[in-house]
Amino acid sequence: MTSEASVDPATERVVRAQQAMRDAGVDALLVGPSADLRYLVGYHALPLERLTLLVVPAEGEPSLVVPGLEAARAQDSGADRVAPLRPWGETDDPIALVRELLRSTGADTGRLALQDRLWTSFTLALQDAMPTASWVPGSRIMRELRLRKTEAEIAALLDVGAAIDAVHAAVPDLLRPGRTEAEVGRDIGELILEDHDEINFVIVASGPNGASPHHETGDRVLATGDAVVVDIGGTRNGYCSDMTRDYVLGHAPDGYAELHAVLEAAQEASVQSVRPGVTAESIDEAARSVIRDAGYGEQFIHRTGHGIGVEEHEEPWIVGGNREPITSGMAFSVEPGIYVPGRYGARIEDIVVVTEDGVERVNHRPRGIVVC
Repeated sequence: MTSEASVDPATERVVRAQQAMRDAGVDALLVGPSADLRYLVGYHALPLERLTLLVVPAEGEPSLVVPGLEAARAQDSGADRVAPLRPWGETDDPIALVRELLRSTGADTGRLALQDRLWTSFTLALQDAMPTASWVPGSRIMRELRLRKTEAEIAALLDVGAAIDAVHAAVPDLLRPGRTEAEVGRDIGELILEDHDEINFVIVASGPNGASPHHETGDRVLATGDAVVVDIGGTRNGYCSDMTRDYVLGHAPDGYAELHAVLEAAQEASVQSVRPGVTAESIDEAARSVIRDAGYGEQFIHRTGHGIGVEEHEEPWIVGGNREPITSGMAFSVEPGIYVPGRYGARIEDIVVVTEDGVERVNHRPRGIVVC
């Protein structure tokens, strides 16, 4: 793990980005509304038809181009401590403003890293305005910065992980026959907001709905004998929680206890396989092999995990084919699942952090079936 300097964390991140740019031969980094923007300057910009763009030259001071009507929000976020604001009016041309900022450092004809998820309309306009520049994905710069968490980031993940643990502890009191998934989901959302800044998602998937990993919580009425998958997460102080546990109402349906025992063994095997130097795909295989050997291989239909930080889904991807070595400071989910169409599903998800010599769980609620 790396330690953050005593300077403002956002300033330190921009300095690290500039060093990564120089190492990669990139002249400037352009970042629109995104997790990357929040990570670099702490501004949660609205993704509007009006251009917001952080302009970071490899050498020199960054600037934040913002619509004039959004300047107060940007200033309130503290972004101007890191990047002076360059507001533009309704009749101004923000693309021309960006071009002039780049021209002042000579970067307008150089190699520009453009944030991966910028709207196509802005991307094409920027390319038209600077036709002699060359363009590379912004992830070439941002990926390495966000992939390995600092000590402060890990502390934030542990904090938000404890907050979502507390929500799951209250879930059994909400699951009762006669209630709908939506009613339960509403109550869970209120609990999340008691100790998070925002709700990222709430999945309450009962009975056959549990066989759909991304089921949208709906109007199905819970009944005795239902298995219920509850997958929830939010954001607290800029970092995300994500945790899944399985519940049954009254008693487990036929075959569910045996299936869940396999899943518990698979999740434990996967977590215990985590340490620096192993590959991402080996962590996936540690869970998958247990499930496959028990005869449920065809019912495990997604990757074992995803990275987490300022986004609930980010790199690294814990999936077959990803041979990237795992290193200390990485944080990701371990969430194998088994899904039986028309009957039920089950998933166990914890966030883990890779340490210098192994792994630390972020979530600590029991992983067995919870009977309500």
